[in-house]
Amino acid sequence: MSSIQRLSLKDGHKHGFWKKGTNVPGSIKPVYGAQHPPRQEMPNKSLQSARKDDKGKHNRKDTFEDFENKTSDAWDDGDDDLIQMANIQMSLKDVRSTAKAVIDNHSKHVSKKNTENDVWEQRDTHNTSPINPHPSGTSMHGAGPGVGVRLQSSWQPPKTTPIRYIQPSVPDREVAKLEKFKALLALPNTDLDELRQLSWSGIPKSVRPTAWKILSGYLPSSRDRRQPTLERKRQEYFSFIDQYYDTRLQEMHQDTFRQIHIDIPRMNPLIPIFQQKVVQEIFERILYIWAIRHPASGYVQGINDLVTPFFVVFLSEYIANDVEVENCDLNELSKDTLRIIEADSYWCTSKLLDGIQDNYTFAQPGIQMKVNALRELVKRIDAQLHKHLETHHVEYLQFSFRWMNNLLMREIPLRCTIRLWDTYECEQNGFAEFHLYVCAAFLGRFTKEIQHEGEFQGILMLLQNLPTHHWSNAEIGELLAEAYKLKYMFADAPNHLTQKS
Repeated sequence: MSSIQRLSLKDGHKHGFWKKGTNVPGSIKPVYGAQHPPRQEMPNKSLQSARKDDKGKHNRKDTFEDFENKTSDAWDDGDDDLIQMANIQMSLKDVRSTAKAVIDNHSKHVSKKNTENDVWEQRDTHNTSPINPHPSGTSMHGAGPGVGVRLQSSWQPPKTTPIRYIQPSVPDREVAKLEKFKALLALPNTDLDELRQLSWSGIPKSVRPTAWKILSGYLPSSRDRRQPTLERKRQEYFSFIDQYYDTRLQEMHQDTFRQIHIDIPRMNPLIPIFQQKVVQEIFERILYIWAIRHPASGYVQGINDLVTPFFVVFLSEYIANDVEVENCDLNELSKDTLRIIEADSYWCTSKLLDGIQDNYTFAQPGIQMKVNALRELVKRIDAQLHKHLETHHVEYLQFSFRWMNNLLMREIPLRCTIRLWDTYECEQNGFAEFHLYVCAAFLGRFTKEIQHEGEFQGILMLLQNLPTHHWSNAEIGELLAEAYKLKYMFADAPNHLTQKS
């Protein structure tokens, strides 16, 4: 006798496991909800008799109560039956026999369904018109793969296709900007204001040499006058070479040339082309001629760095190599090409130094004034950083002198310097006045790191070795935007930057 039969005999007062008047779970029974209210069977009488019945409506039970009684679930009551059933100790033999019966039944069902699918496939191969074995509401074309698998075991996934990676789109913005530059430079007279406005956010590499020559004042805005001007100025430079370069061996100029000769090998030691003899000789001539023709300042350490961006930019007119990382032999270029690059670099460097020459005269008063202005500016915009530097006895002159003397060239990569100078060339007194705001923004960019250092030595070491080796045009763009904001706030209020007694 099975365990369930023993339970029935034990509880003789109960005729079955489920209560009377209840439906066994799983039985089909219509349920009416909010959309379909309880159905009431009304006798087929006239409308008048129906209205009469409505008068006695309140004498009967509420229809919802009737609905609730009709749809009472067997699980609502009799939980004690379930508890007793859970405590039944069923034999292992009964469990195994029940499980075997379920498995056999499922196997027969699957076998029958596979046979039906084979019949459908055979009919498809013999009939001219396709037959859809699926119900109209579950067509393979209108259902997902999950439905297809359930309806037809022969469903196969689509063939694997190779991944097509997203290709970066062509930077249309840069192309459009380049076209604007070419159109502007091709005009009979280039509008300098428009050229400055267009160049402020960066100049495309292919037009940068011409744009820099015009913005620095080396070339005229008139297109017809540019080539004659280039020829005349290049010839003039080499006439200086013939006239002055031999004097480098004279006693009165030996110290100047010796200092130039010492500084040039130290210039950009990590960039291979600047270690080539042909390049070092070019720089020696440029710097010596400038020093001879500007006796008020002469040669000062740091000026050699200022030639570098011009040389690299003008070199890019003839070669496509990235000279910052590639070691290309410039001896492969013709002598005429090297002479052109040398002369153009000299004249543009001269134009730059004309605007900041007080940085290099005796006692370098221009740098002293800019360092003091930087101190007052940082005190206004970042009082916490300023206090931190003063607390640890860090003087602005100790770290910002090089920033002013070398125009941040020792602090950022060469590629970033070139991008920075695109904007300097567009600003009025960009290398003198706007550079001050760039230095303030540059210092503020590392304010957290500086304040994290708690000793004089740590602060100074950080300021002399700021982590900028990974910088690109994006970081320079952010730096320039912050500098422009500072200029907008303080340039028209110079008294804010003067130290009050």
